[in-house]
Amino acid sequence: MKLQVEQDDGPFYDGGEAPAEEAAAAIAPEAVVVNVAEPPESPRTRADDQDVADDLEPDLVIVLDRRFNEATRREEFRLLRRIGYDDNVPGVGIGRILVPADLENWTTDLTSVPFFLTWLVPKTGAHLPAAILHDGLVLHKDEPASYIAAREIYRDEADRVFRDAMAKTGTGLLRRWMVWAAVTAATMHFARQVDWAPIQKWHYRIALWGTLALIVSLGMWSTLDLLNISGIAGVPWIGERPIPALIGGLAGALAIPLLLGTTWGKFRIAGWIIGPLVALILPAIVPIVVISGLYVGVERLQQWQPWLAKALAVVSVCAILAVFAVSWWMA
Repeated sequence: MKLQVEQDDGPFYDGGEAPAEEAAAAIAPEAVVVNVAEPPESPRTRADDQDVADDLEPDLVIVLDRRFNEATRREEFRLLRRIGYDDNVPGVGIGRILVPADLENWTTDLTSVPFFLTWLVPKTGAHLPAAILHDGLVLHKDEPASYIAAREIYRDEADRVFRDAMAKTGTGLLRRWMVWAAVTAATMHFARQVDWAPIQKWHYRIALWGTLALIVSLGMWSTLDLLNISGIAGVPWIGERPIPALIGGLAGALAIPLLLGTTWGKFRIAGWIIGPLVALILPAIVPIVVISGLYVGVERLQQWQPWLAKALAVVSVCAILAVFAVSWWMA
């Protein structure tokens, strides 16, 4: 699979396939190679470094080798050539970055998106080079980071690089900020590959999960109130009449998450994005998650015991027809 990414003097470039130590030397004499332990075989001169730099083509070419992981039952891809990116943001830019360091063993799942959110953020698209770049910069539980850069990159920095890189690829404003907020929330939760004090890690975790728990709880309460379920106390900001109730519920779904987002500290912008987004799309996500869960369950059952899957399918269809007939008769 080969993907040619067109760009006009953009920050992405073809990182080539030279050994990691050579690619690192082309970036800077003190560049770090993350995930590849072999040291350079011999000292290099500035002229040698320039030769390697000259070999780096300006146009980005993404060449992928598709693999299927039998253990995880997931599709994975190995890059045959590195992705290069020049992070030149004034004041905070890291400089030239190459992903991955280990071309032989490192794999990516492209854009890491939960299955029930691919309608919002697809696995591929304009953001793909930035997503692969971020995948290489971030340390996952069972997958090391793999990159070459002038210095070590912390995870919250990698998230910022991801957002800026998406902008360079032409990813829409709303999508790139939503994606950045999502990966920032993951950074707050896992608190790996960061330079935070222990108290900061717990602050971010409590702020994240406290916010989400309150939003979900208030969302359920508001929904029950809108449905006029007996025995449920009324939500203060939801009126009795239908239209004012909907308006009040919508206002609460925006205002309260915005207030809760301020508890996220330096990541408050992510909180201001994630909170209202969760409050607004949660009613749409729940049915998708349920249906997707049923689909995955049926698929696995069919692979495990095909006869049982067929029997359950027949029983389910008969039950649906029976319920339909009884409902029609009683109507």
